[in-house]
Amino acid sequence: DILIKGIRGACHKGPINYEPTRLFIMAALSAKPLESKIAPSLLACDLSDMAGEAARVMDAGADALHIDVMDGHFVPNLSWGPPVIKKLRQRSDAFFDVHLMVSDPLAYVGPMADAGADGFTFHVEAATDPCDVVDAVRAASRPMVVGVALRPDTPVEALDALWRDGAFLPDLVLVMTVPPGFGGQAFMADQMPKVEALRRRFPTMDIQVDGGLNLATVEVAARAGANCIVAGSAVFKSDRPAEVISALRDGVETLALHKPARKRGGMVSSWRPRAESFEHPP
Repeated sequence: DILIKGIRGACHKGPINYEPTRLFIMAALSAKPLESKIAPSLLACDLSDMAGEAARVMDAGADALHIDVMDGHFVPNLSWGPPVIKKLRQRSDAFFDVHLMVSDPLAYVGPMADAGADGFTFHVEAATDPCDVVDAVRAASRPMVVGVALRPDTPVEALDALWRDGAFLPDLVLVMTVPPGFGGQAFMADQMPKVEALRRRFPTMDIQVDGGLNLATVEVAARAGANCIVAGSAVFKSDRPAEVISALRDGVETLALHKPARKRGGMVSSWRPRAESFEHPP
């Protein structure tokens, strides 16, 4: 089914172009199956106990910590930078999924690698040459997964600049489902056509959504094809985060990955972090 969908995605806009079809088949045969990945956003945590909050959600079954870096220029808000992330790394071995909402992502590659980031997702709108950013991340001192993010007002065609020699360079695409810069905003369902288009084009790539995700909206995102969910308030504001993470994962696995729902009862505190699901690129 994945191969058929990929071939259709490569050819659906016109006559068969055998080169992207061949490249897709090669990628699909070598790719690992998609997995559900739940990354609670630290922007919604109790900032007076960031390390404790990080441990709480990782012990509840999260796959990664989503860490928003905002510079006050690309977005109007300010958050934290490499020094805070470096300190948090001393207290946590979680996968750090860092989302750079900054006007100069290239300048952050080295500092983020030094701070201990595992994922480096930058905005295509902020990069003069997004391929240069990807190249810098690949050459960094620490292996990092490379992601590219789209604001709600940015079309998927903006990603065309990230192809080289017939290959799409990033490992992940993040579709913002709220305007970036602040937490606690309402989910924008009108962004789902982007997710659907990306899933048709990239059947085996991680597609992440961020903004307004909760137990209701995850169903909309998962049906569109998102397998990576960033959830802030839904997880951190709950006194039963393990159940929330479990339900978010079920939504992805049944609606996006088409796996049978798992029967669970009560808390699932025995679940451990699955940071290995966010694998570093070779």
